Amino acid sequence: MAQFHKSANVVIIGQGGIVGASVAHHLIERGWDNIIGIDKSGIPTDIGSTGHASDFCFNTMHDQITIFTTKYSIDFFEKRGRYARIGGIEVARKGDDERMRELERRVSSGRAFGNRVEMITPKKVKELMPLVDEDVIQGALWDPDAGLVIPRSQVVAGEMIRDAEETGKLKTMANTACTGLDIENGHIKGVHTTRGYIEAPTVVVCAGLWGRLIAEMAGEDLPVMPVDHPLTFFGPYTEFAGTGKEIGYPLLRDQGNSAYLRDTGDPKTSEGGQIEWGYYEEKEPRLVHPRDLLEKEEARLSPSQRDLEMEQVIEPLERAMELTPILGELGYNEKYSFNGLLQVTGDGGPSIGESPDVRGLWYGVSVWIKDGPGTGKLIADWMTDGRTEFDHHSIDYARYYPIQKTERYIHDRCYETAFKIYNPPVHNREPYSKGRNLRCSPFYLREKELGGHFMEIAGWERAHGYASNEETLLAKYAERVPERLNEWDNRHFWRVSNAEHLELSENVGMVNLSHFAIYDVSGRDAERLMEYVSSSKVAGDTPLGKGVYTNFLDAAGGVRADLTVLRLAEDRFRVIDGGDAGNRDATYLRRMTQDKEWSVFVEDRTDHYGCIGVWGPNARESLKKLADNPAGLDPENFPFAASRDFTLRGVPVKGFRISYVGEQGWELHFPLSYGLALWDMFREVGIAPIGIETYANSRRLEKSLRLQNADLLTEYNLVEAGLARPKVKAADFHGKAVYLKQRERAQQPAMLCTLTVTDNNDKDGVARFPMGNCPIVNPKTGDVLIDSLGRRSYTTSLAYGPSIGKNIALGYLPQDYCEAGRRLEIEYFNQKFPVQVEAVGMKGLYDPTNERMRS
Repeated sequence: MAQFHKSANVVIIGQGGIVGASVAHHLIERGWDNIIGIDKSGIPTDIGSTGHASDFCFNTMHDQITIFTTKYSIDFFEKRGRYARIGGIEVARKGDDERMRELERRVSSGRAFGNRVEMITPKKVKELMPLVDEDVIQGALWDPDAGLVIPRSQVVAGEMIRDAEETGKLKTMANTACTGLDIENGHIKGVHTTRGYIEAPTVVVCAGLWGRLIAEMAGEDLPVMPVDHPLTFFGPYTEFAGTGKEIGYPLLRDQGNSAYLRDTGDPKTSEGGQIEWGYYEEKEPRLVHPRDLLEKEEARLSPSQRDLEMEQVIEPLERAMELTPILGELGYNEKYSFNGLLQVTGDGGPSIGESPDVRGLWYGVSVWIKDGPGTGKLIADWMTDGRTEFDHHSIDYARYYPIQKTERYIHDRCYETAFKIYNPPVHNREPYSKGRNLRCSPFYLREKELGGHFMEIAGWERAHGYASNEETLLAKYAERVPERLNEWDNRHFWRVSNAEHLELSENVGMVNLSHFAIYDVSGRDAERLMEYVSSSKVAGDTPLGKGVYTNFLDAAGGVRADLTVLRLAEDRFRVIDGGDAGNRDATYLRRMTQDKEWSVFVEDRTDHYGCIGVWGPNARESLKKLADNPAGLDPENFPFAASRDFTLRGVPVKGFRISYVGEQGWELHFPLSYGLALWDMFREVGIAPIGIETYANSRRLEKSLRLQNADLLTEYNLVEAGLARPKVKAADFHGKAVYLKQRERAQQPAMLCTLTVTDNNDKDGVARFPMGNCPIVNPKTGDVLIDSLGRRSYTTSLAYGPSIGKNIALGYLPQDYCEAGRRLEIEYFNQKFPVQVEAVGMKGLYDPTNERMRS
């Protein structure tokens, strides 16, 4: 038995899996030492998902961070001689046109983020993969970099652990379970195990299926759930006998049937001489809470492997035989077949990063084999530098609000995620049907009566448009609002939204902004904190009542947050933030306070206040009809960016003169109990309800306004984002030294530009309305633009602007292409559409004139 060590710099819980092994490897690469890895099983694991994983790697996702972790992992495996880059095929069956379109969409997403995927014909599929009946399919996607970890990811994990131990910087203890976490004043102090106590200031939870049980020891929960994944084997299949290959043909994914297939190579290899067919249950996925997992000695197979009944898979298996008839010719190997548990999450992304509640406690949970080494690198970089190569907001555990970490919410969201693992294709704007109606504005019932078309963010229900406006506004603006004839472009979009947009621009409208995350920052050092985290001056001689738009930067000068700050008192500030980013940003403020040992209290006030935005050329006159002091709303009494308390028919509001839609008006903040009264009085004076679609997408793009976690990312600085102020404030702030150097450059490597689509008709003559991250291409070469730092160009935001009648995009372009009038292309569903650079930096395409907005 390994010697027991009583203290360490880092303890890794779940050392035996691919993630734990990768974290140890990369921490040592970054200079960490005195690491202890423990596992409740053997090392490498003999009970976790790594022990039975299929070990194949496809890289056909739609988001940058996952494509990065998969690509990094593939290269990592290959450099160790543990990867067969055999290629992979994803097919679309005849009659499944939606799957065919999804494959075309994946080609474009892949191009955006550096993949080499392409479409191929059924004939080519047959040449590459003879087991396929080409008459069943209409086309396919080819991923030349797909392949198999050989002989097993379990072997690779073992080798990484061995290498790490040989450096003397890692010590491991198998069959040593974590029984508790020692937490004091919000900091991790150590780990209790079945063999004793280990003192450590940093703990990384890589316990996979058991991760939630470790999190419970810290009084929190992770939005992940294990789910059955049927794995079946057929054989014997001796096509590759004597070759020594672990796999002979390319991987095959039949995602329209929620299934995949691969051969297992030479019969003499680890699992050779068979055909493996796997299935992801899309109708009734079988979730199991980690507390219900059996112990090793109780399980017939393994705690992560459960018995498989043929009834689970008979229907999709019959469909699989249509595509690959060999499954019907070979014998079913019941001995080898089982349900392998893997993890699904509440929003499709893993739970990675430091706990919002316990400093020094890190998570690396819900990670597939294909992302294991890449995730290990991200965690090690994050722990070392406080940042990662790419903006990690989509995987940061701190993104979850408390309501999203309740057991019912986790179960329901994970259940819905489970049947979308492979099929059907998930739309860019796909809403969840479960975990809904949790956070609603005080006038939610009014919105329902008006036929609100609701989507959800951070638990909040938000109407993107109102059916009640169809007979009035849509009829009024019909000639200026195009119909979307392509089903994908029209899915989860309501045409009335564009009519509401035009009404806001020409008259007045109100937008429900109650989803805003609101935090009050107070205390002896509140001014000190807010000035230090903000790139703009928010404290110092900033007058009381002043509102300031500002950004938080990371240590490398990257943009990690954008929000507004109101100065309420000398030692009290109100942070108004986006709903999706709010919890991360509040966590950041609390961590900075702890690191600096400042006396500051960060209080979540989101559920105390609602907000309605009232904007448009008639906004002031409309509100004057309700104001108890109408003259107080005049420009000379209420300047732009000011915050004032006033009353509307006796109802108290805090008005903040700011605009995200380019029209004059106010954000009106109020105690939630007054929301219904305000809504009704606004309706009484003819202020039209306007959906969030206008606010968050079409109108802000016409004004070239940025969105955090889309246009604003840690890969880019404020100058590149077009947000640099003429002067840098005198006070110190986080990231200032690096930012000053960035400003000194003769020119930036890239700039955020505004583009328009000059011809949106596709090859069939149908007008398209692109969305998502489309690669930006040089029309002369067909190559995706890449700047001097290796960053690829893609559309960071993309929506149709009714006021100008064009599709508008934002995207970072290399400096040589930052020229108004330059012609480029974007790719959408594997088709090219011409675009033109309209502006470099922040310059709106539709301008109601600054004079009108600020008057």
